[in-house]
Amino acid sequence: MLDLINHVVRISARRDRTEINSAMVDALMDLFSPQRLTIYRCYAGKRKAVVFACAGYGPQGQFLRNAYLPDHHFCQPIDRDPLIKQCHRELSAVLDYLEDGTHRVIFPVIRLDEPIYFIDLHLSDEFSADKRVTLMGLIEYFGNHIALLDYGEADTLTGLSSRKTFDKHLFELLGQAASDEIVGNEQRFARRVLAPDSNHWLAVCDIDHFKLINDNFGHLIGDEVLIMLSQVMRQSFRFDDQLFRFGGEEFVALLQPTDRQSALVTLERFRTAVEQTTFSRIGHVTVSIGFSRLLTNDTPTDVIERADEALYYAKRNGRNQVACYEQLIEEGRLVAREITRGEVELF
Repeated sequence: MLDLINHVVRISARRDRTEINSAMVDALMDLFSPQRLTIYRCYAGKRKAVVFACAGYGPQGQFLRNAYLPDHHFCQPIDRDPLIKQCHRELSAVLDYLEDGTHRVIFPVIRLDEPIYFIDLHLSDEFSADKRVTLMGLIEYFGNHIALLDYGEADTLTGLSSRKTFDKHLFELLGQAASDEIVGNEQRFARRVLAPDSNHWLAVCDIDHFKLINDNFGHLIGDEVLIMLSQVMRQSFRFDDQLFRFGGEEFVALLQPTDRQSALVTLERFRTAVEQTTFSRIGHVTVSIGFSRLLTNDTPTDVIERADEALYYAKRNGRNQVACYEQLIEEGRLVAREITRGEVELF
């Protein structure tokens, strides 16, 4: 019991998904000695659900990956694993007896009737009923702690990530987060080949004439528009793109590595989806979007200012359009801005 309490204290002290996963793996290994262990984060995609193996223990030892940035090398569709698929469908623990005499059990971590994590363990037949109860209690606590963390990081109106979490996630995208380290060389699930010119991209999205919506229909209707737009946003981007509400009518998307044209296609898909959506009592609204690629020496201010310049260009030139900062520079429609550190961006 003291060991369990100590691990609960360690988990409760963490304020980051990756760190919480690490503490949870330590607890599961110490208390239950599984032969194998994987913590999967679940993403409900538009067409298919995907799981990301973000932490665990395997033949090569313990491993840990950044829980906020799903590495496609370690992602797989839920349908690929029949037991995970069954757990996803039934939303309850599932069990399978293996040929070596052990058994595999998967527990879902559920929020709003959707699985957000799966805890996958390979256990010996000597695993007692008392230990099963303890294990289920620990997993329930893990889910509750994740829920509290997400509540603190989310925008309370839309449920997207909030402005205060943006800097942290941006630095992770720039490779500055120590938690990105992978321990061990486990087999990877899938491999995505990226184009040579692939980059992360930051897009700033602004609802056109949003002040008029608030003035003419009231702030409650304005809030409904923000909620509906955030739903369209979730449906338009990939599961691993990170979405933020900065406040007011401004939203930000951090796109995973892709080439400029593919980033443009993604953002145009979102812009078109918004334009075609009927918003209650309002009818139709539009968004203007500016985006720019992330540079290795960027600060949050640098990349936001570049994307903002592209956004302002879009608004000055008709609204309801997507503008790329780098393309505007190349075409001579904008002048490359001087960075405060005394450097000049060259494209």
